[in-house]
Amino acid sequence: MTDEDPISYMALQPGTEVCTVDGTTIGTVEHVLQEPDLDLFDGIVVAVPRGIRFIDRDSITSITTLQVKTSLTVSDAAQLPEPEGNPVYHVNALQDVGPKLTARLGRMFRREHWIKDE
Repeated sequence: MTDEDPISYMALQPGTEVCTVDGTTIGTVEHVLQEPDLDLFDGIVVAVPRGIRFIDRDSITSITTLQVKTSLTVSDAAQLPEPEGNPVYHVNALQDVGPKLTARLGRMFRREHWIKDE
């Protein structure tokens, strides 16, 4: 398998480059939206400089290990909507690192390490 071989959306990794139809990079894959019970691919959430945006599956032309190619133009990409639905959380493993009292108390009482994306 080479880097340009198509892969399934289930093998798509966060951080993979997302490109427009002319090859301009617009961001990186944040996560894949799917309905696992129905084996249905809904699209991807992309991290762009102004936040996170949703790209529908119908706009995705190919997925490889190196990049996701879309049928979007640069102007289309600038108009992408924010994803709808439940908020996305990421782990903040460094929250309780350090000698400060708040970090010590966090380690002692096992404070949650999840932060909400804005």
